[in-house]
Amino acid sequence: MADKSIVGRAGKPFKMPIEWSKVREFARAIKDPDLLYFDPDKGKKELGGIPLPVTFLQTSAFWTDADSGPGMGNFDLRRILHGEQEFEFFNPIFVGDTLTGVTKVADVYEKEGGRGGKMTFLVTETEYTNQKGEKVAVSRSTLVETGQAVKAN
Repeated sequence: MADKSIVGRAGKPFKMPIEWSKVREFARAIKDPDLLYFDPDKGKKELGGIPLPVTFLQTSAFWTDADSGPGMGNFDLRRILHGEQEFEFFNPIFVGDTLTGVTKVADVYEKEGGRGGKMTFLVTETEYTNQKGEKVAVSRSTLVETGQAVKAN
């Protein structure tokens, strides 16, 4: 049975500076040729700053430590997979910003699965604020724990 007592549990805040070199590297890695990431003048002229590729916030994992995570309850790490990731933006994020992220457990629920038995879902949300204290984005991640090892057909 899913441990719902962890819903609402939050990790400690972490800081994430947004550096142009990392934005450029990320844009190249995902093969996004948009000049907004490579030409500072273009980004500043068109948007007021150099923006981030939409999925760049996923790199915040490199800025967290063991205390930043809210924990995973009783999930068995041998039977989990990454089920979903989504990003919701509220304000622009630019190179030069420093974000503060706080991750919490948003939901835990179960569903009957096919070959793997009952599945337990853990949804975490990371809320990002900028150096002005403005909420700029929320990232949601869903982990799935299978009830047992998946059986072959």
